[in-house]
Amino acid sequence: MLTSTALVLLMTPGLALFYGGQAHSKSVLNMMMMVFSTFATVGVLWVIVGYSLAFGDDVGGGLLGNPSQYFMLSSLLSDTVQTDGLPDIAFAAFQAMFAILTVGLIAGAVANRMKFNSWMVFSLLWALLVYFPIAHWVFDLDAGWIASGIAAVDFAGGTAVHINAGMAALVLALILGKRRGWPNDSARPHNLTMVMLGAGLLWFGWFGFNAGSAAVANFDATYAFMNTVVATCTAICGWLIIEQVRDGKPTSLGAASGIVAGLVAITPACAAVTPLGAMAIGFIAGLACAFGVGLKYRFGFDDAFDVVGVHLVGGLVGTLLIGFFAWDGSPAGAGGVFYGGGFGQLGIQALAAGAVIVYTGILTAVIALVVKAVMGLRIEDEAEAIGIDEAEHAESGYDYSGMTSRTSSGVGVGAATTQVPAATTTDR
Repeated sequence: MLTSTALVLLMTPGLALFYGGQAHSKSVLNMMMMVFSTFATVGVLWVIVGYSLAFGDDVGGGLLGNPSQYFMLSSLLSDTVQTDGLPDIAFAAFQAMFAILTVGLIAGAVANRMKFNSWMVFSLLWALLVYFPIAHWVFDLDAGWIASGIAAVDFAGGTAVHINAGMAALVLALILGKRRGWPNDSARPHNLTMVMLGAGLLWFGWFGFNAGSAAVANFDATYAFMNTVVATCTAICGWLIIEQVRDGKPTSLGAASGIVAGLVAITPACAAVTPLGAMAIGFIAGLACAFGVGLKYRFGFDDAFDVVGVHLVGGLVGTLLIGFFAWDGSPAGAGGVFYGGGFGQLGIQALAAGAVIVYTGILTAVIALVVKAVMGLRIEDEAEAIGIDEAEHAESGYDYSGMTSRTSSGVGVGAATTQVPAATTTDR
């Protein structure tokens, strides 16, 4: 579990690279800072009250945990506090990484234009009012209304993480507004090698995310691990096929996005389907998400790095397809339409997904509008034109200012100075 926790922690720096490479060269540091900042906000809040709200004894009909039960994790600081031989504090650390990553996912939708301080406040409020309650619904197997009340299948967070973050990204992007010049002058990714590296780290860390959700190194973990492999492989195929047919060329950005789409879709289903089912889910997710990223152009919302198209669409694909591909011989034990289980499980999956969409959509809008009214959400137009890195952090990801070489012939002799011309670059 500690290894899985470290793997999931690595996903947040991986996400920062994945998003940072897609950003404009004048916005890369801000994008990475927005992702890394969730360690500072959500990580601290999780210890104070988040774990209690998510995993404390239920105080509201499966909706919320007792906020004071594990305050500052003080009641977990004993080696006698264990569940099936696992120290509860290890599980608390593991789930902390989920909370941190989920909030970081939202940042990709609002790149280049959101005030950093406003993002920090938004992330605190969103984790407190949206993520922690939904984590209780989905991850508290004894009391959460989605997990135990209606018995929806979500092994590692298709609803709590991906549908949740994707819906929040959509609402925040709508309230924040479009980037200057979007979509005609929207910046292309400035560093695709960084994007590919980030996607690779996400895939590596995702094995902790999915297999680690078994909470023990056993058959269930291995089952989830294998399905995570094959679903991601077929998702790449699906995405690249769409690019080849639609655009004439497969791209590295498409391959990286296909990786994430497959990982997102298999997250809820990794312990519920056969490897054949996992391959089908991954392939369908690759196709659906490749089309889904175009929704922003059709409906006019500026989701900068396709959080909606990949995480909301991919999360819905994975969650709903459980209703078709679930196998009753799997660790999850649910039966879908294709294995004689009828449409009952599909209805349950749809109810869980719909509830998260509605709750997240409403609460995210309220939080964003309050933050907008109190401190504003968006940087000034001039700051956006100059670059959000300089405007918000007084830094630049890349130094194009030129280099100076100084040589001196000794004491009493004037130093010779040679100016090297500044490198010419084209910002992408």
